[in-house]
This record gives sequence, structure tokens and C-alpha cells, in this order.
Amino acid sequence: MNNAVSGGIHVVGVSRSFGSVHAVQDATLSVAPGSVTALIGPNGSGKTTLMLMLATLLAPDAGTISVAGHDPLTDPAAVRASMGWMPDALGAWPTLSVRAALNVTGRMYRMPRALAEQRAAELIALTDLTALADQPSRVLSRGQKQRLSLARALVHNPSVLLLDEPASGLDPSARAALRDLIRRLAGEGTAILISSHVLAELDEMADAAVYMTSGRTVGADRIAQAEASARAWRIRSLNPVALAAALAEVGVGPDISSTDNLGTLVQVAHEAAAAELLSRLIGLGVPISAYGPAVGDLEHTFLDLSRTNNATGGVSL
Repeated sequence: MNNAVSGGIHVVGVSRSFGSVHAVQDATLSVAPGSVTALIGPNGSGKTTLMLMLATLLAPDAGTISVAGHDPLTDPAAVRASMGWMPDALGAWPTLSVRAALNVTGRMYRMPRALAEQRAAELIALTDLTALADQPSRVLSRGQKQRLSLARALVHNPSVLLLDEPASGLDPSARAALRDLIRRLAGEGTAILISSHVLAELDEMADAAVYMTSGRTVGADRIAQAEASARAWRIRSLNPVALAAALAEVGVGPDISSTDNLGTLVQVAHEAAAAELLSRLIGLGVPISAYGPAVGDLEHTFLDLSRTNNATGGVSL
């Protein structure tokens, strides 16, 4: 295999059907070592099927996959040795303690007993499970099971990570710790693919995004179009009356603005227009306390793609 695809994740023209249901059709994506890529799409878009193929748990009907330089179809053992897989739901041994579960996982990766025990202790501390280390996994909450699942995925120091809804069930503190850990792992060279519906979380973690709809990955031109589409910006002012008057003066009428309990929403064509509007409001003496996009970049793009898909019955790829 050439150096261009020797590391990370590379998917080209991959398809998978279940009878007459085409779950994935012609999916293409790449995740480079040292990067975090978000896998985004509505329910039924094919994300889980694609992740299962990357994890060697399903075989593709067509196309090629490379994970850490290995083909999941012809060399699944090499892929599993290089990849950490965190599924949406933890398949745990309910009677084993957290520590024992991690020890067993290490031994399954053929670690010497002492090394497996050392690695388990490191991961218990890393995922903040010290107080529960000797409790059976059946007593863990949803969020605690997610942390155990992540620890199991990291036991063998994989060069590729597949994370399916990793933040599900985590409290705000644990979510912040997860973000820091994922960015640290990427900084150490790990290629990370994350599937999640929590787009605000992904905005703070991901370097890039792959969007799926109806089993297909959306083309770069369509994504660029969605990213550049008009969007809402939220404005908060210490003087809402002055803000309303200034918006009217600069020509922002009620047809392109609205107010909610978080501030005033204004539709703008692009970032340059948003910057110009802010400059004019400040020039009119409006005390602005907050100004920014109403939703994150990933959510904005996803919503634009969804609107197009719903309006046309399909997305132009």
C-alpha cells in the first residue's frame, strides 16, 4: 500500500445493502493521522453501517477501506490491533469490576499480565473512574459506562479511534474532559472519527466533517454551498430599545429579524455582512454585549443540507 493511504482511515466508493435496503451507497472519506473528523447525518443516513464496516463487523458489498494501512475485509486482525472501537452502547461483562474489565481487555490484546494491570490503572485515572474501579460494571450509570467504553477502546494505544456517540450520558464536566482528551490524542497522532448528534460538541473537537444522507457522503461542492448559505446571527444589547431602533435605521426590518429570550436574531448573507452590521450598530452607539452565529458551523451546514434534502427528496452530491 502506498504512503498516501498507509495511516488513518480511507474509504473509497463503499456500499452495503441489506436485501433491498441500500444502507450505504458510494461513501468516500478520509481521516488523516493526527486529526479529528466528525461523521454527521440524520438517523438512517448510513453512519452506523459505515462505522461497523470500518470496525470489521460488516463486510462492504463494493469499494475499498483502509484502516491504519490494513484492509478490514482481508486482514481484520491487523485492523483490530490498530483500532480502538467505542460503540454507542457498552457491551460489558456486568459482573466484572471496572478494573477487571480493563485487565481482561488488555489480556485479549495479548498484553502481559503486569502491563495489562498497569494500563488498566492508567485508564481508570484518565477516565475518572477511580471511585468505581472495583465496582461491578452493572452498577454504572450511562455516563460512567461511556467512560468505561472509552477506556476499553484505548487499552492497546490504538493509532485509529472510532467513537460512536461518545458524549452520550456524560455530564458537562465529563464532556469537557472528553473534548480535552480527544484533542490530546489527535495531537499525539491518532486518527479519530466521531459519529454524534451533539453538533455543538463536535464544533469544539473536529478539524473536519463528513456529512451523510440517504447512505451517501455529500460532495465537497454541496458542503461549501451549505457552509456559505445565509444564516442567523444573535445580537444582545444592554439597551434593547436602542438596538431595535438602530436595526430599523440600517434597514434590518422585522422580515429578516426576530427576537427571542436570548436576544435578537438577524439573517445575514455571509460573515462580511455580519461584520459590517456590527460596525454600523456600534457606530450608532448601540451597547452590544454579545454578537455571534446563532448555531455552530456544523449545525448550520447540517440544517442547510437537511432543508435541501427535504425540499428536493435528495441531496445533489
